[in-house]
Amino acid sequence: MAPAPHAPTAPTTSAHGTDSPTAQRSPAPGGGRRRRRRRETGGLLEPRVLLTSLPEALRKLHPRALSTNPVLFVVACGSLLTTLSALLNPSVFTWVISCWLWLTVIFANLAEAVAEGRGKAQAASLRKARTDITARRLRNNWRVGLDVGSAETETVPAADLQPFDFVLVGTGETVPADGEVVDGVASVDESAVTGESAPVIRESGGDRSGVTGGTTVLSDRVVVRVTSRPGQSFLDRMISLVEGATRQRTPNEIALHILLAALTIVFILVVVTVQPMAEYAGAAQQTAVLVALLVTLIPTTIGALLSAIGIAGMDRLVQRNVLAMSGRAVEAAGDINTLLLDKTGTITLGNRAAVAFVPMPGLDELQLADAAQLSSLADETPEGRSVVVLAKNTYGLRAPAEGELRHAEYVAFSAQTRMSGVTLRWTDGSGCAIRKGAATQVIEWVMERGGEVPAEARMFSDAIAASGGTPLLVAVHDAYGPRVLGVIHLKDVVKDGIRERFAELRRMGIRTVMITGDNPLTAKAIAQEAGVDDCLAEATPEDKLALITQEQEGGKLVAMTGDGTNDAPALAQADVGVAMNTGTSAAKEAGNMVDLDSNPTKLIEIVEIGKQLLITRGALTTFSITNDVAKYFAIIPAMFAGAYPGLAALNIMGLHSPTSAITSAIIFNALVIIALIPLALRGVRYTPSSAHDLLRRNLTRYGLGGLIVPFLGIKLIDLVVSRIPGLG
Repeated sequence: MAPAPHAPTAPTTSAHGTDSPTAQRSPAPGGGRRRRRRRETGGLLEPRVLLTSLPEALRKLHPRALSTNPVLFVVACGSLLTTLSALLNPSVFTWVISCWLWLTVIFANLAEAVAEGRGKAQAASLRKARTDITARRLRNNWRVGLDVGSAETETVPAADLQPFDFVLVGTGETVPADGEVVDGVASVDESAVTGESAPVIRESGGDRSGVTGGTTVLSDRVVVRVTSRPGQSFLDRMISLVEGATRQRTPNEIALHILLAALTIVFILVVVTVQPMAEYAGAAQQTAVLVALLVTLIPTTIGALLSAIGIAGMDRLVQRNVLAMSGRAVEAAGDINTLLLDKTGTITLGNRAAVAFVPMPGLDELQLADAAQLSSLADETPEGRSVVVLAKNTYGLRAPAEGELRHAEYVAFSAQTRMSGVTLRWTDGSGCAIRKGAATQVIEWVMERGGEVPAEARMFSDAIAASGGTPLLVAVHDAYGPRVLGVIHLKDVVKDGIRERFAELRRMGIRTVMITGDNPLTAKAIAQEAGVDDCLAEATPEDKLALITQEQEGGKLVAMTGDGTNDAPALAQADVGVAMNTGTSAAKEAGNMVDLDSNPTKLIEIVEIGKQLLITRGALTTFSITNDVAKYFAIIPAMFAGAYPGLAALNIMGLHSPTSAITSAIIFNALVIIALIPLALRGVRYTPSSAHDLLRRNLTRYGLGGLIVPFLGIKLIDLVVSRIPGLG
């Protein structure tokens, strides 16, 4: 056989290859994380940020808003009582206490307002994508499959579009509403929604047909079937979410609110009973002192920051281009035990690729590569293109120039024949036929022409299949007769770094399960290479649903990613169902999260954010409770030292006087809220560790810190306050 011309560089544009957001948008592990952290932490206490949030914090002083937080409602009522006391019995002490109590309420509202303000800023940028646009709606006589070139259109406002309307979107035009591509293929700019500049491919059929209103078509044209109602689009839901209008409290958050309310009621009863006892001891207290005692005893710190922590958790998801339909999903992500991932596009790149040429004994590998390349030139599948690429990269073979093979008849790959190839004719009348394809079909092709298939062909094919790969045979029929030249080894290409990410999940205590439609042998080989804990082979939608139900019946929380309609039942059943934005509408409606970047491995980041939310809440709760202990040692000795001199021994901070001690405690109580706003919004840094290690860190860092910091802070404030006339 004459030497083959060299092959060109063929693009491997598989469903999740170069056209995939997963491939295009993977940031550098270190730099991307550092940039995100700077974005999250930068400017949280800038005067500009606080000033713009202050009006909203003042509006939250409305009784209806305060009533949603029992701790702040009690502090506000106490502030009102001390203000009335200051008006009736004016003194420097009562006015200072009144002012700082009101500041405590305002600072607490400010924490929530800053968190909500960040979401509203993001919503403002998203609204730029939802402009007053028009749509070219196809008239009722058009149906899927008809030529759109001659179809009649009418221009209508995007707001008038209804589900099942068909709209034509061309180059440079904005997609007017959420929908699915039913005709054509186009490059789409989704930066208005996702913040990423890399375009993505959207095409009819399969699981990459979903488009979002507000995105822009960069090339070609598509017909989109509208799936959303006016005002209920994906972008509308996202704007509503980041503004916090639809954020519901999670079960744990509700439980913590109940605990805070119970503690508040207990301490109200304690303070109410203190005054009769104080009168009996001859040490009756002013209203301002009693209110100060109550405010320092109840957990005002965590009560003030609780809403901000929840809002910030969902805000961190939005910053990573993930839309959570509920706060419960974010919280559940921090507690999941089992993670289910599709193999294709998640663990592997999405299409099998040629990785090796295996010639028959006595044949040259270059000869096999030459024949494989020629027989793959008419194969437009990703697998066929990968054969051409492997031949070029390994031996420098290139595709023949136009006219170089004047008498070549190419045979395109088809699902019926499962083969592709070429028939060459020489000027002397001789020629040869080359075929490449599935082992069974190529063996039949050789035997039909009177050839024999060597045992090595079957042996090599079985070995490749046993390793989890797919064998393709290459055969030729020339002057020497029909014969097999060798085998091409196709395999799923596992994504770089995926094994390390699964190891990270394992350190978090999360069990990973790969789901695939492959046979058990192939599934096991890929699972071992990727490093997942288990795999479910030949999986049907019913199998996925049954696996999730089985895990949940064992008391485990399950997370799953998916993008197809067949994933919808499992996504709906999972505790955390993350649908890809590139997926079908059914998948996005079934899940409780949508990844705008369509990067299935981002579920690892979602888990980290969920754990960070829970850890932050636990850390600040610990700090708040121990923080109250120090304030207790500041207030109680000051209240009763006159009647019971022995209590002076409890004044371990050496505070100057009763009035300065109480004032210092109240001032510190207000300022610590402001100081903790950045931590509440940024979140406590999460590192994979056991529950025992997390508890120990909470107690040593935030428990001990919450005990020591107030002692130091109150003492420093006392040194200043004691110099003010009327407070010293």
